Amino acid sequence: MSLELSTRDGGASTASEADKAPLLPIHERPSSLEADSAASSSSSANGSSSTNNDTKQQAVQLLFGAGGIYASFLYYGSLQEDVFRYKSDDGTKFTHAWYLQVLESLANVIFGTVALIIMGANSGTKNGFGLWWGGTRNLPKKPFLSSGFSQVCSKGFTSLALANGLSFPVATLAKSGKMAPVMIGSLLLGGATYGVRDYLQVVAIIGGTAILSMSKKKSSSSESTPLGVIFILLALVMDGITGGVQKRLLADMKRVQITPQPYDLMTFTNLFMMLFALMISISLGEFTQGMEYCAKNPKVFSLIWKFSMCSAIGQSFIFYTVARFDPLVCSTVTTTRKILSVLYSILFKGHSIAGQGWLGLGLAIGGIASEVVHKVLGGGKKKVKSVENGSARK
Repeated sequence: MSLELSTRDGGASTASEADKAPLLPIHERPSSLEADSAASSSSSANGSSSTNNDTKQQAVQLLFGAGGIYASFLYYGSLQEDVFRYKSDDGTKFTHAWYLQVLESLANVIFGTVALIIMGANSGTKNGFGLWWGGTRNLPKKPFLSSGFSQVCSKGFTSLALANGLSFPVATLAKSGKMAPVMIGSLLLGGATYGVRDYLQVVAIIGGTAILSMSKKKSSSSESTPLGVIFILLALVMDGITGGVQKRLLADMKRVQITPQPYDLMTFTNLFMMLFALMISISLGEFTQGMEYCAKNPKVFSLIWKFSMCSAIGQSFIFYTVARFDPLVCSTVTTTRKILSVLYSILFKGHSIAGQGWLGLGLAIGGIASEVVHKVLGGGKKKVKSVENGSARK
């Protein structure tokens, strides 16, 4: 007599077919409990192995993203300092800040456009001109006007500060204090509230930067001029404006139910940055002067293009990191990068600092490090009022 055994596909097999498999003696057969235990152990091992693989993959991705940000922007800062410290054979220096912004923005536009074309080719989509295009459809361009203007002004004023004698370490530390105008704007316009730690942090960065700026040794080759200080203050004001403008840009996009991709933001923001920088440089006569200077000094032109490409590549690494990790991770990396840029400049670019300057440097770095620690510990979440519906959100 043959017994029917159900199979996985709903069919049946006979005992005679099952008997074809060799049977172990009863004392050698595993009990059902042992079998279940073995299956459970195997499943647990597989799960643990999968978790370990995911952890290793995330570690590699973080190393790649953070390493790219550090390498790109450390070299970026070094090149920026070299551009404005360059002297030609006749002793003249490169001071054409708006021409520099044209070239930097152009490099970012080219890089972002190529990225969007590659994305479009991979997805098989084309735009109205029959070209591969991975950008967001029907993306409004008008919101990028104000964002491009405020950002190019911030960068341009920073470059003018360097061109007018402000040292790179002081300029970088001062830019790290941009939360000051942001806080002022939020207090006056947004009704935000801040704790004692926030105020102490701002005071530490600004105070430390001021001490460092005023404590340069007399033998130092670079002295902070009043005009350089004015330009870096203007850059900070534009940073404060940029924060609000970018929030409004994203709110405008959300209102029309469009979510721009990172390379959309990179391409179109830099496109308007380039157009504004081009108009300013032409109106001031800098564009032709900058081209003539670079034609006579190919070395500085090489520095500018390397600097511009580092800017574009660094932004791509930022997008890569943000897409795979919490924005806090990227913020921590970019903030600590500023500390390394300052230390690299002081140690390897010939800056001479008195004892009082090191005290100021330590105070400013302590303020920056406090920001990083506060974010890592999760204290950076603030309750703010929603502009759209008046409800509170984190």
